[in-house]
Amino acid sequence: QVQLVESGGGLVQPGGSLRLSCAASGISFSAYAMGWYRQVPGKQRELVAAITSGGSTDYADSVKGRFTISRDNAKNTVQLQMNSLKPEDTAVYYCNAKRVYAINRENIYWGQGTQVTVSS
Repeated sequence: QVQLVESGGGLVQPGGSLRLSCAASGISFSAYAMGWYRQVPGKQRELVAAITSGGSTDYADSVKGRFTISRDNAKNTVQLQMNSLKPEDTAVYYCNAKRVYAINRENIYWGQGTQVTVSS
């Protein structure tokens, strides 16, 4: 059974920091690309940051320079360090695992989400 369990969300003041963590089980973690997405009510889920199995990273323009994604293959975890948080970062953050085997054949898994609220 595949599980992605997020932790670390909460309430923080503007300018503050939070560190999200996602613990994966039931998958060959090192073979998966991992990502963090976020969603606010009424809007589509959007990619925040991603890291490939090889360690290459990608970020949404809105978080570049503020957020850092990292992974620990020994512990099957992926983290999102969020600094200089803004009210517009408020959302439910989801952990994502993806492995592409071939064209039209991929495994995608999601965590249950963790709420991040940035407010004074």
